[in-house]
Amino acid sequence: MISFESDYDNGCHEAILSRLAQTNDEKATGYGLDDYCTAAKEKIRAACDCPNADVFFLVGGTQTNATVIDAMLHGYQGVLAVETGHINVHESGAIEFGGHKVLTLHSHDGKMDAGELGQWLHDFYADPTLDHMVFPGMVYITFSTERGTIYSLEELQTISTICKQYELPLFIDGARLGYGLMAEGCDVTIQQLAALCDVFYIGGTKCGAYCGEAVVFPRGNAPAHFFTTVKQHGALLAKGRLLGIQFDTLMTDGLYFKIARHAVEQAMLLRDAFIARGYQMYSDSPTNQQFVLLDKNTIERLEKDFVFEQWYPVGDMMNCRFVTSWATPAADVDALIAAL
Repeated sequence: MISFESDYDNGCHEAILSRLAQTNDEKATGYGLDDYCTAAKEKIRAACDCPNADVFFLVGGTQTNATVIDAMLHGYQGVLAVETGHINVHESGAIEFGGHKVLTLHSHDGKMDAGELGQWLHDFYADPTLDHMVFPGMVYITFSTERGTIYSLEELQTISTICKQYELPLFIDGARLGYGLMAEGCDVTIQQLAALCDVFYIGGTKCGAYCGEAVVFPRGNAPAHFFTTVKQHGALLAKGRLLGIQFDTLMTDGLYFKIARHAVEQAMLLRDAFIARGYQMYSDSPTNQQFVLLDKNTIERLEKDFVFEQWYPVGDMMNCRFVTSWATPAADVDALIAAL
């Protein structure tokens, strides 16, 4: 079976595996205080052009979202996100479990509309009964989104401006950041993204690492005692070297972006093949996630040789997701195209 199920069904990039083996017999201080984590943090600061950034390594995406949001919100605050946002859909209520409500806005192919965000905030603060409601305390978006779409620089600038107007931190979930930045037509750099938000993370789990995410507070603006909050959420790895070595490797010579670009290139070949053969795409994704509408017979035929996800029905068709990754062989894409 050839898998297009997800971008984290492989292990890790061979360069990471090699370095883990090479350093295995070394002793290193725990909890991210080792030399490898220090080196990785410096490389991340340089890549983001944020010399004063606070950088933390956490074990996974859900733990990262829950930890960052909990650390930055008061008990009476919630987080604004689109209805398709990962924290609202695929994290088992982790944010609500931590005591904060996800306040949802309409999703536009996975993205938040700045005008609707501004209107929501205007209406909230104009409501004389606002003291009886959950206050907005943060804005959360993803790059790339759960629909594989990306924000333009102008869209990010507008959202950032509204957040500043209402003194709300902007949190960018970067679980698939590499694939978003390397997408066709992306006009956003990691430096620009860092300048426009208050916190974001560089996703490793879905982009070459065995596990782990790198949380970046661009201006050294991490909440007080964030390290302690990370540990409270079970997101701190005792053998922090595992994450440090991985991100040190990924951020060396642009490896993170090179392997992300490979995934996008393979996804574009697949997207073009779907369109050329008359299939209808569900979203206009320039990234490694491709959503296509398939009928029952086509699904049954493809499932004999390929693994992919069925998300939900759209009329008589099923919205199916095909995901490429940093490790997707060109031969796998060629095989699926031939099967179409």
